[in-house]
Amino acid sequence: MSEKIPVGISACLLGDSVRFDGGHKRFAFATDELAPFVRFEPVCPEIAIGLSTPRPALRLVKAQQDEIALCYSKEGGEDITDQMQAFSAEKVAHLHHLCGYIVCAKSPSCGMERVRVYESATNNNRKAGVGVFTRELMREIPWLPVEEDGRLHDDAIRENFVERVYALYEFNQLCKTGLTRHGLVAFHSRYKLLLLAHSQPQYRELGRFVAAIDQWDSLEQYAVEYRNRLMSLLAQQATRRNHTNVLMHVQGYFRKQLTSPQRQELAALIDRYRQGIQPLLAPITLLKHYMAEFPDAYLAQQRYFEPYPEALRLRYGH
Repeated sequence: MSEKIPVGISACLLGDSVRFDGGHKRFAFATDELAPFVRFEPVCPEIAIGLSTPRPALRLVKAQQDEIALCYSKEGGEDITDQMQAFSAEKVAHLHHLCGYIVCAKSPSCGMERVRVYESATNNNRKAGVGVFTRELMREIPWLPVEEDGRLHDDAIRENFVERVYALYEFNQLCKTGLTRHGLVAFHSRYKLLLLAHSQPQYRELGRFVAAIDQWDSLEQYAVEYRNRLMSLLAQQATRRNHTNVLMHVQGYFRKQLTSPQRQELAALIDRYRQGIQPLLAPITLLKHYMAEFPDAYLAQQRYFEPYPEALRLRYGH
C-alpha cells in the first residue's frame, strides 16, 4: 500500500506545544514508528475553540441529572461544554475518511476512558469519564479504531490497533474503487484466518452473514453492516489459544509435502509459541518459508501472515 493511511491524532502527541501548560506529550510510537506509514491529521479541540496556550486547566464535572460538563478547574469554574460539543460535532462529521485515531490519555477533551470526573460541590473525583471530543468521535464513528497513547504502550493493544487501522483502510479502498459482491466476498476470504485468531464464534457468525449477501437488495447497506461487524470482531483481541489453532490449521496444508522431521519441528515450534516461550513471529516465519517452497493460492492471499508492514515489528514480543 503506497498511499499513506489517514489517521487522526491529538496534536500534543505529535509534539505540538498546545497543552494547557504550554507543553506537549510527544508520543514516540506515533512520531517515529507509525509516521512513515500514515498521514496524521492532528487536532487540538481546546485550541480549536479559541483557548490560549498556556491556559487554565479544564476538568470534567458531574452536573445535575448526572450530566458531565467541561469546566475550568479554577477561576469560577466556567462551563465551556456547549462550545466544545459544538466544535466536536462539526469536526467529527468531517472525519469519516479516517482509519484510526490516537487520543491523549486523561484529557477532559480527548481522553478515551478513565478520565477524572469531579463532583461539583466537592473535590471528590472518580476515573469514569470520557473526553468531550472523543465521546463524540466514538458516538459518530463507532467502527473507527480509537486508542490513547497510554494504552498503546501495551504490545497486544498496539498490535490490535494497527491491525484494525490497516483492515479498515483496505476495506475503505475497496469501497472507493467500486463495490461489488465479488469484491466483498474476496475481501472477507483474505481475512478469514486473521478473524479466526480474534474470535471463533464471531468468525462463524460473520461467515454466515457473508453467505447471505445475496439476500440484501442494497449492496451499500450490506457493506455498512459488514464493516461494523468486521471492526467489532477485530476489536476483540486475538488470543494465544486462537493463534495456536490458526497455526495448527495452516500446518495441515503442508502435511503431505513435509518430511516427518520437518512436521515435528513445526509442531514443536507452534507448541513453544502456545506455551509463551516463542513469539508469534517464530512459527509464522517458518510457515511463510514453507509457503514459498510449496505455494498455495489460498494461503498466499491471507492477510494473517502480513496484516501490516513487517517493519513495524509488532509480532516480535508476544
